[in-house]
Amino acid sequence: MKTLTEPEIRASFVNCSKGEAKRLPLPRDLAERPWDDLDFLGWRDPGAPDRCYIVAEHEGRLIGVTLRLSNQARGLTQRSMCSLCLTTHSGNGVALMTARRTGQAGRQGNSVGAYLCTDLACSLYTRDKKAPEPGGRLEETLTPNEKIARTQTNLTNFLKKITT
Repeated sequence: MKTLTEPEIRASFVNCSKGEAKRLPLPRDLAERPWDDLDFLGWRDPGAPDRCYIVAEHEGRLIGVTLRLSNQARGLTQRSMCSLCLTTHSGNGVALMTARRTGQAGRQGNSVGAYLCTDLACSLYTRDKKAPEPGGRLEETLTPNEKIARTQTNLTNFLKKITT
């Protein structure tokens, strides 16, 4: 992913108002992000723990989406799998995140949900730049490039559900 600027990020949001996009908090560490290893920029709102954001290239343009994080607590022994990177986490490491759809469907209150890593570090898990807890990655015969392509496809499919 190419390095993004604050104006690019704010202008990319498609499922919230321009005013909301202008006010949402951006990550303070944009300059330190490992941009070459990211399929999308994802972060949690430090002031509102139930809000998350994803910005990614989709169908030739940059789009950002606001997400709501479910607050259901899970036991430490229960494991869940992220639908983007297929990393498993115990406890609250994966949660249901919902995004309001764009257009008329979103104005009618329709939303789309997916189970995602709560730290939104899917790109780093896929590239083995961040290690999940023991047992978090299943043994696979896919090459690293095939895993990256799978994560990108899963992200594209999620974004399509939001924007169509």
